[in-house]
Amino acid sequence: MENSKVENIFNRFENLKVLILGDAMVDAYLWGKIERISPEAPIPIVTVTNRENRLGGAGNVSLNIQALGATPILVSVIGDDARGKDFLKLFKKHKLTSEGIIIEPGRETTVKNRVISNGQHIARIDEETVEYISEELEKKVFSSIKKLLEEQPVDAIVFVDYDKGVITPNLIADVTQLAKEKGILTAADPKNRNFKLYKKIDLFKPNFNEFRNGTGFPGKKSDLEAILKTAHEYRIKKKLKIFFVTLSELGVLISNGADKSYYPANIRYIADVSGAGDTVISVASLCLAAGLSPDLIANLSNIAGGLVCEKVGVVPIDKERFKAEIAAQNCL
Repeated sequence: MENSKVENIFNRFENLKVLILGDAMVDAYLWGKIERISPEAPIPIVTVTNRENRLGGAGNVSLNIQALGATPILVSVIGDDARGKDFLKLFKKHKLTSEGIIIEPGRETTVKNRVISNGQHIARIDEETVEYISEELEKKVFSSIKKLLEEQPVDAIVFVDYDKGVITPNLIADVTQLAKEKGILTAADPKNRNFKLYKKIDLFKPNFNEFRNGTGFPGKKSDLEAILKTAHEYRIKKKLKIFFVTLSELGVLISNGADKSYYPANIRYIADVSGAGDTVISVASLCLAAGLSPDLIANLSNIAGGLVCEKVGVVPIDKERFKAEIAAQNCL
């Protein structure tokens, strides 16, 4: 019975189309080994054994949506540089549509360069632009979204905000309004700069640090009752339907007026937390669009976020492993 319930949920996912608006980037990896310390400074020398590019940010959310069986459409802005070309190659490799990708001459494509040895992060070097896109480009992005929504049915719009400038105050307001007019559900994974600008969102998912900075919460991550109270007040103030706070090793907390609010994390081996937030917003958005209850949104997102933390580097969710874990935990 449990397996049939799981299959039913994933069958619902397969009929969904999700428009993702946000900061796309390349996650570049240098894999190597450390055998000595530099004579020039007290730092390790990493001998590179492999290089790899992966989709990051809103690109990784697109991969997660695809991995879960749904159809993603990413609307983002990249540069006409070498890294922008790398991004488009990765999109093509994964058979993702690039119809919503806008190439801006002179813009620097965001890249997170990670150096990893023996499964451990040694360093991260970021190359990025953080200024908001121009007003002209902003209008171009909005026109692209309007055109996509006119041409095909979309079940949810997800804001994937990494503070790299693609998501502007005007786009937040205009896209949210457009979604409401068309009856499309909205979800947002916010960062600090735009945190307070999201209003009337169906699912709002900050992590604890974003929650603390955005709401001014003075307490600790373990102060669950205080977090819930602040989340409830903020949810009412901003007219959010579901306020979903991820608490990393402590699990997740959800405010939507329901009785149950806290869902502890499952104890598992944590290799790398990077990309977990992308997986959580992907699963939560699909659950929302599929009409699942807040209880299932919290439970399934919590499980998925934990699973991707077992892998080194940013990776999308493994659907079959996810299905098996849901059935094993008997949470439906």
